[in-house]
Amino acid sequence: MKTYNKKNFFKHTFCEFQQVDNFEFTGETNYRSKSESTYFYTDKGVYRNSNHWGRVANCRWKLITHGNYKNQQEVTGFAKWIDFFPTNSVEKNFSITIDYSEKTATLKPVKGTATTYLFTFAEAQQRIKQITHLFKEDKWAAYFDKDIDNLRKEFISCFINSDTTLQQIKEKLKSGH
Repeated sequence: MKTYNKKNFFKHTFCEFQQVDNFEFTGETNYRSKSESTYFYTDKGVYRNSNHWGRVANCRWKLITHGNYKNQQEVTGFAKWIDFFPTNSVEKNFSITIDYSEKTATLKPVKGTATTYLFTFAEAQQRIKQITHLFKEDKWAAYFDKDIDNLRKEFISCFINSDTTLQQIKEKLKSGH
């Protein structure tokens, strides 16, 4: 697995920054982007102060907040160097978690030994799009004589725990296997 540091963390990475309250950028920042985000590097990781999160240049950086964040609000986040994962890799470093009550799918980076099925970043993103469609639409379920919520759980569970395509799952369930 690739090791990240101040020289490469901003190149095609996924990371979940944790909101930090009361952090002061004392002295000079290590870097200021064109969009006015500021960065301060430590041996353990990086502090980022910004008013935009999510898609950042060629990266996907989430901000895990205390719940009081509003878009375009300036917030500081911290991430350890070990919290960065490649998005343009064939390495399978991501799992998908489902919240059936909220009807959401979330991509989660996995360090070390996984207890869930893993995907590359691109595979996980594509599957999340398909899962979102399964949650929003009902037409696909017309061929099955089952409760839609149970059917969704069956489909999605199989889908996030294997490399099986949705079409393969549909055919398997249609045939009763």
